[in-house]
Amino acid sequence: MSKQASPSLPPGPSATEAVGSAPAAASEPLPGTLGFLGTGNMAEALLKGILRSGMFRADAVWGSEPRASRCEQLKQRYGIHLTTHNIDVVRQSSIVVLSIKPQVLVSVCDEIAPYLKPRALVISIAAGVPLAVIEAHLPKGTRVVRVMPNTPALVGAGATAISAGTNATAEDLQMTEQLFKSVGITVVLDEEQLDAVTGLSGSGPAYIFLLIEALSDAGVKVGLSRYNALALAAHTVLGSAKMLIETGEHPGHLKDMVTSPGGTAIAGLHTLEAGGLRTTLINAVEAATKRSRELGELALNPVKKRKPDAT
Repeated sequence: MSKQASPSLPPGPSATEAVGSAPAAASEPLPGTLGFLGTGNMAEALLKGILRSGMFRADAVWGSEPRASRCEQLKQRYGIHLTTHNIDVVRQSSIVVLSIKPQVLVSVCDEIAPYLKPRALVISIAAGVPLAVIEAHLPKGTRVVRVMPNTPALVGAGATAISAGTNATAEDLQMTEQLFKSVGITVVLDEEQLDAVTGLSGSGPAYIFLLIEALSDAGVKVGLSRYNALALAAHTVLGSAKMLIETGEHPGHLKDMVTSPGGTAIAGLHTLEAGGLRTTLINAVEAATKRSRELGELALNPVKKRKPDAT
């Protein structure tokens, strides 16, 4: 009986693209202006990727930041326009990126709504705030795209999911993908799937960091120095991910390539399966997805009626 071939991954980026190499430079900068409301770590990572790719010139990029010292720092570092006022950015920008904390998003949308350009594209990276909430606090017909990136975007190796709002066009999605491909890979999904994305790739770096830390602890336990154990653990994870992406092989097939009969890998895998690693990871993604959904519902219904006090 012939052995059935393992299913392979769908075509995707090369390993070098997926682990954060610089994207190919744009032949010509894009028309229009790009504005960031908020210039935290994620916004700076995206800014760095966009400028490196040549999609926008520095003099076509604006950012708002309440701290004057941070404004000066970013101005010196990237040569973009900085201000402490959101409205100044919105008045100048054909694309507005809401890179602000979820709890202030509604108030910021209310603040900028009267000053948005008529055909401005608004891109939100505020976690957990549904498109319906954003659209309700912006002028009717505003084109909105919601994005769920993850922290590896800070090193150009992010995984970003993108969802279109009611009025967003195919061109808006294409533009958003182009922007976020400067810091990793992108997928376009229906918004109802963003909670699952949050549970998997949005929260996933935390799971992987815990895994690397545990592998490092294990290395120390069996006699390696902490430095060597951590380096070996981190690069084992990096190399394994790169191998998976580069070959397009199913992870089960690659796992089988490492496990020889009666060998060390199968002994270790038996212990992991007995400890419930697979089930625990599935449960973790499911729990994070559920929590993301709960937070989204709170954003849609911020004020809940209090039950009357018992008398």
